[in-house]
Amino acid sequence: MQEVFLLYSPKWSKAKKRLKSFTCESLRSRVDFQVINYRHAHDQLGRAVITVDKIEKLNMCTITAEREEYYRERSIQQQFDDFDSEDRVNILDIQEQAYQQLKEEAIYGQYDFFSALEIYFDMSIEECLQSNDILLKILCLLDRRVGKRTLLRMKDTMTNEHILVQDFFKIRCEAENIRLAV
Repeated sequence: MQEVFLLYSPKWSKAKKRLKSFTCESLRSRVDFQVINYRHAHDQLGRAVITVDKIEKLNMCTITAEREEYYRERSIQQQFDDFDSEDRVNILDIQEQAYQQLKEEAIYGQYDFFSALEIYFDMSIEECLQSNDILLKILCLLDRRVGKRTLLRMKDTMTNEHILVQDFFKIRCEAENIRLAV
């Protein structure tokens, strides 16, 4: 199940500055990270957005993610003939399955972005690059600590990555003038 990390205004400003300081020079003016909170939403969460050239490349909307998670949970429950709504262990397992499905499809909530940021700030860049987490990989691809040689080494394995990771890889390679085979 997801952990909720709430970085409200003062903390988000500090985190955004730190995130921008890690952004590679070639993309620093082109990439932006935004957090939009909906004051009238029941939990006041909204969405986090990564834009490149002012175009949304990744939208992490809490409302969308929670709605999709609900539908996935229902779908998984319907696969069981003897589903017991009182069985807490089974319910938690179904919630975890639904959440993992969303992560694999890159359907994220704002809380997932904050969680990924916490991990990204605490891990070494090498560990982040080895991660299977799509958000961590995207943040790494924008990171100044990932140089041209590392990008060139990643080229061969990029076809195994999620399409979003591939898109951010292409953006970074174009910014660094690294030619990709067509």
